Amino acid sequence: MRPGVSIAAVALHHGLNANMLRKWVIEAEHRLPPKRAVAATQQAQEVEPVPPTFVPLALSAPSVQGDIRIELQRAGTTVSITWPAAAARDCAAWLRDWLR
Repeated sequence: MRPGVSIAAVALHHGLNANMLRKWVIEAEHRLPPKRAVAATQQAQEVEPVPPTFVPLALSAPSVQGDIRIELQRAGTTVSITWPAAAARDCAAWLRDWLR
């Protein structure tokens, strides 16, 4: 980071959580080799910042396994339901109708 730049301002500008950005900066600083002293005759060079780029990732769809288990008690009646997790939307629709 450049001296005098606020981590909170950078985070806000990029829509990031300032605490997470600070954590990432600290982690990155620990991974860097120690800074060497620059000789008085050497001058620092300005470097053009590289704009961030989007890196697409191929993600597989999560596999839904198992069952949804529901136990409902209403007006002295207990109903136990086991529904396949793959049909969770159908289960939600049934449950919504049943609870009306």
